[in-house]
Amino acid sequence: MTVSQAIGLCSSLRLCEPDPVHYDEQFARLLAALSEVSPVVEPAELGRAYVGTDGLEKLYGSPQQIVEIIQMRSAECGMRNFSEGSFATRDSHLHSAFRIPHSALRVGWGRGKFVSWVAATRARPGEAVIVQPGEEGAFLSSQPLAALSLDPDTHRRLRQLGLTTLGRLAALPQEAVVSQFGAAGRRMWRLAAGEVVERVVGREAPEPIVAALAFFSPVVDRAMLAHALDRLIERALQHPRRIGWRVQVVRVRAELEHGASWMIAATLKDPTADRDRIAAPLRTRLEQAPPAGAVERLAVEFTAFAPGTAELQLFARDANAAARAGRRRALRTALQEIRLRLKRTLLYRIIEVQPWSRLPERRYALIEYET
Repeated sequence: MTVSQAIGLCSSLRLCEPDPVHYDEQFARLLAALSEVSPVVEPAELGRAYVGTDGLEKLYGSPQQIVEIIQMRSAECGMRNFSEGSFATRDSHLHSAFRIPHSALRVGWGRGKFVSWVAATRARPGEAVIVQPGEEGAFLSSQPLAALSLDPDTHRRLRQLGLTTLGRLAALPQEAVVSQFGAAGRRMWRLAAGEVVERVVGREAPEPIVAALAFFSPVVDRAMLAHALDRLIERALQHPRRIGWRVQVVRVRAELEHGASWMIAATLKDPTADRDRIAAPLRTRLEQAPPAGAVERLAVEFTAFAPGTAELQLFARDANAAARAGRRRALRTALQEIRLRLKRTLLYRIIEVQPWSRLPERRYALIEYET
């Protein structure tokens, strides 16, 4: 329902302003804590993540002990103060999935992302549900159809057929379900029968490039915010680590008055290093969903990249060569600034002089770095 309808039904309703920046930061802390348990972590959405547990039994022991490690790491990162959300862990052979509603972590462990996720939704706050290998069918048979992510029309048709649980769906012949629902029917039947085991795909977490601006007085004017956005994108594009790479994912974070926050993100279909093409979707979202208050601080983050830029690829054989060329140019620029400020280079390179010598001091020498 809308806010106005809710207030009409409950005059004493208390409205809480969303704080997406805080949510994102807390979720990032959780992912970092999970990365200490397993190198394979896949964030599915805000509040839900899958963690690969294959091979962890050699480090931590039984599934129960793996779950306890996950719970302990999550508690150490301060997730007890996290608002409602949901989580899940890996799906190769051994997984865990967990959910955080009402300030308590919910963990599910099983074979496959779907089984572990359903297990997490059935766990009580602060507890875990473990589905041992071979027990997937029995566990899923009693679960409601709501565990499947289906469109409303498909749910309605399944209810009309008298199907209320995954077990009843799996009891039907697979061909009959496929004839009614097509390829989507084959997938949901296999999920209900526990035959689908989706592996967790580990994520790459590149170090983001951030450019931020703090306003002397809070800003409400959208034109001024759009102008500041352009300047921040320009500054981020000039970062040495960006040279040789195109931007694929960009997001904007804002700190508002009275402790609130605002955040938008855009994934570019065609990665680019052009300011206007990066800013275009952000300006659209700024117009459609502007901040709910005055902005005190604005930040632009490049969080994902694609190799090479169109200009550099004309002269480089591949994106790695383009990136190395960009780093060399950045190093030369930094060297010139150091010379102008300190009148000395203070940068040296190591070269081999007498590699056969038994004395380390004779094997190598330091010489000034020159462009």
